[in-house]
Amino acid sequence: MAHYLYGERIGREASIRLGCSAVLLDAGGGRVLLTRRTDNGRWCLPGGGVDAGESVAEAVEREVWEETGLRVRATRLLGVYSSPDMLVAYADGNRFQLVALNFVVEQVGGELRLSDETTEYGFFGWDELEQMDIIDPHVVRLRDVRAGGDAPYMR
Repeated sequence: MAHYLYGERIGREASIRLGCSAVLLDAGGGRVLLTRRTDNGRWCLPGGGVDAGESVAEAVEREVWEETGLRVRATRLLGVYSSPDMLVAYADGNRFQLVALNFVVEQVGGELRLSDETTEYGFFGWDELEQMDIIDPHVVRLRDVRAGGDAPYMR
């Protein structure tokens, strides 16, 4: 299970890990897809780590497929998140400063399903999101999605 640690420039105590997350809106554009994680029971945007030998677009598309059963296409970069004041610490001793890319994606196939990484999924409106237990880094990403804007956020 991962824990988030905070402190001024705490990222210096970790390795860099490149990741991605996906924002998939429902047909009306007012609800966003979240999944509940198997490892800690918290909600999140679908996503995960970028593997060597794949592009970031391929990574987000693969991660959504693995976690939800949906085939998607990355259409727009929403933001880059790289806070040096947060790191993720795992029980095995690994510690990472995350550099994450958040993308808008569109569904091109597949059907929603659970995976070994997810226990629930659903599309949720903005008011519902405020009441949910969402993993720390994704709260900021969701607030940026709601705020809108043409240029990607850099945080």
